Amino acid sequence: MERKHLWAALLLLAIACFVFPASSDSLLRISLKKRQLDISSLNVANVARLEDRYGKHVMKDIEKKKKKKKSDTNSDIVSLKNYLDAQYYGDISIGSPPQNFTVIFDTGSSNLWVPSSRCYFSIACWIHSKYKARKSSTYTKKGESCSIHYGSGSISGFLSQAEVYFVFVVTDQVFIEATRESSVTFIVAKFDGILGLGFKEIAVGNTTPVWYNMVKQDLVKEPVFSFWLNRDINAKEGGELVFGGVDPKHFKDKHTYVPLTQKGYWQFKMGDFSIGNQSTGFCEGGCAAIVDSGTSLLAGPTAVVTQVNHAIGAEGVLSMECKETISQYGEMIWDLLVSGVTPDQICLQVGLCYLNGAQHLSSNIRSVVEKENEGSSIGEAPLCTACEMAVIWMQNQLKQKTTKESVLEYVNQLCEKLPSPMGQSVIDCNSISSMPNVTFNIGDKDFVLTPDQYILKTGEGIATICLSGFVALDVPPPRGPLWILGNVFMGVYHTVFDYGNLQLGFAEAA
Repeated sequence: MERKHLWAALLLLAIACFVFPASSDSLLRISLKKRQLDISSLNVANVARLEDRYGKHVMKDIEKKKKKKKSDTNSDIVSLKNYLDAQYYGDISIGSPPQNFTVIFDTGSSNLWVPSSRCYFSIACWIHSKYKARKSSTYTKKGESCSIHYGSGSISGFLSQAEVYFVFVVTDQVFIEATRESSVTFIVAKFDGILGLGFKEIAVGNTTPVWYNMVKQDLVKEPVFSFWLNRDINAKEGGELVFGGVDPKHFKDKHTYVPLTQKGYWQFKMGDFSIGNQSTGFCEGGCAAIVDSGTSLLAGPTAVVTQVNHAIGAEGVLSMECKETISQYGEMIWDLLVSGVTPDQICLQVGLCYLNGAQHLSSNIRSVVEKENEGSSIGEAPLCTACEMAVIWMQNQLKQKTTKESVLEYVNQLCEKLPSPMGQSVIDCNSISSMPNVTFNIGDKDFVLTPDQYILKTGEGIATICLSGFVALDVPPPRGPLWILGNVFMGVYHTVFDYGNLQLGFAEAA
C-alpha cells in the first residue's frame, strides 16, 4: 500500500512539474495562449455572455503530503490564456487521475461547472472536454439536479464531488456536471467550463465555491487573490491570477482600496464618470459597480454609453422612440426642468411614466441578481426610458447654461447614437487619436482610460475594424444604476480581490 501511495505521489509531482513550472520567485505559473481578435466571435461569445449574466437572474481522502500548504510559497499563480482580448481562461484538473479542463476564472459567478460525459444532446459538450466520473477513483456521487439560467440559454446538470487541481489540490469540492448546454455562447467558447470566484450568496444549489474551500483548507497565505490581464496583443503571456497575495511586478504604485457594498458579486460604490474633462452628470451621487473578470467589455447605463458614443463618433442604432420623445415632449421636459420640477417627477408629469415616476424597468432589462421593484413604474417602456434619458441629458446641459435650442439639437444627436441593446458600436479607426479620455472616479481617485485602451481592434490593414469597448446595460434602483467593469478596465488596472477585508484594490497595471 505504501508503495502504491509513493507511485501516486511521484505521478502527481511529475504532472505538477509539467503543468506548473517553477519560477525563480517561488511563484507557480502557467503560460497562456493568445488568439487574434475576431469580430463575429466577440459579438457572439462575449456580448451574448454579458447579456446572459446580467440580462436575467440568474479526491476526497487525498494524502496530506500531496497538498500544497500555504507556507510553501507566498502566493500561487495561475497563468491565463487571452482569447480576443475578451476571454481570459486557464487550466484546471478534476478527479484522480486528473482530467484536464480549460475554465474561465469568473468573479461574476460562484459555481464550478464542466461538461459531463452524460451530456449527449448538446453540441457544446461534443466539442469540449467532458468529465468522466467512472474514471475517477475519488469521485463521490451527490446527484442533486441544478441549473443556471441565462438570458439566451442555460446549463443544467447534477452535483458531484471530487478533487480540483490547480497550483494546489482542493479536496471535497462540489461542482456541477453539465448535461445540457443550450446557448450558442458555449459552442463558440474557447473554454470548457467556468470556475466562479464570486460569493456564496449567488452560488446555485447552495454549494460552497472553490475559493471558500481554498481558504477553509488553509491553501492560501492570505484570503486574497488578484488579476493581472495582459492587453498586449503580441505578447505570448495572457495574464496571471495570483492566489494568496499579489505579485509586485504586476502593478505600479499603491492600490486604491474601496469597501464592498454588497456580497454576492464584487460590488462597490463608484463615483462620477467623465468624458474628457466633462462630467456626464449620471453618477455624481454615486453608482453601483461590479468588477467582473468574466465580462470582456465595459457595461454602463444607456444614457451614459450614448454620450460616449456621441463623443467618439460611434455609429449606434437610430432609436425612433427617442427622437419621437424629443420631438413631441422635448420643450415640455426643458420647461419643467427650468421651472424646478425634480428630475424624477418630470416623466410622470409628462405622462410617459406612471405611478411614482421611478426609473422604468424596460421589458428586456432585469436586475443583476433578480427582478426587483416590479411594478414601481408602469408605462410604455420605450417612451418612458427615452424620456428618462432625455431628462438626464438636458439636466446636465442645463448646468452649463446652454440655450434650449442647442440642447434639443444635442439631445437629438444623442438619440441617433443610441447603442444597440447589448451590442457594440463601430468607430472610425483613423479618429482614435482625437477621441477623449474617459474617467471613472473610484475611492476619490480618477482612473483614466485612453482611446487606445477602450477601443478594440480586429483585422489588419484596410480590413481593420474598430469597436467601442462600451455596451449599454440598464439596471433599475435599488440595484442600479450599475456599471460592469470587465476586462477592458481590468487590463489597464491591476485588481485585488480582498476577501478577508471585503474590499477591492486598483492600481495601474505594469
